[in-house]
Amino acid sequence: MIKLDKLTKYFDDLRVIEDVNFEINKGESLSVIGPSGCGKSTLLRLLIRIEEPTAGRILFEGKDIALFSTDEINNLRKKMGMIFQSSALFDSMNVFENVAFALRLHASLSEREIEKIVKEKLRLVDLEGIEELMPEELSGGMQKRVSIARALAFDPITILYDEPTTGLDPITSVTIENLMIKLSKELKVTSIIVTHVLQTVYRVSSRIVMLNDGKFIETGTPEQTQRTNNPIVKKFITGGL
Repeated sequence: MIKLDKLTKYFDDLRVIEDVNFEINKGESLSVIGPSGCGKSTLLRLLIRIEEPTAGRILFEGKDIALFSTDEINNLRKKMGMIFQSSALFDSMNVFENVAFALRLHASLSEREIEKIVKEKLRLVDLEGIEELMPEELSGGMQKRVSIARALAFDPITILYDEPTTGLDPITSVTIENLMIKLSKELKVTSIIVTHVLQTVYRVSSRIVMLNDGKFIETGTPEQTQRTNNPIVKKFITGGL
């Protein structure tokens, strides 16, 4: 579904990703792990074309996204729902307006149709009846779920999660993890998760890949990752990296 072909990203002389070849399969939940600053979040921004690669290609459904027109990029972003680490809700808008924002901007829908979609997506994340609340009135976990509802507005086939449980208390983290698992199963979406929270990695992933020094150095199931003989991966998951 998504293929990285010799993908490379530099910021001036700083190497972030170099010559990476990798395939992400339809319907899987892939977690990308690695030390802070290794380029995990940059990878998500490359996938959604917020950042441009220095070299190499990203193929989405067999097409090189670097060649997409503006309309094709907008369609790509409708197919890829992005959940940002900070939730990134608009402070001046209530919950309804936050979830409806992209629909009003990029879809030719009536207000009744938008209302139906917003309520449906809030129901999916177990937040019925909070449409009029402002972001400041929500807990961190509720803000995260609203951001997920917003990402679901266009019925994406891929969801990108940037540190979905970072900064949340253990109970709220489990709630978000359960929601991620539910969406993966019920909506059959492909999930790409960037996180350093190993509990989240082990619970929500069907496959894990580690990014280190610009390279994908090992991939496997959660069970395989926990039994790894790779010293760099082992050091990371035992808290030494």
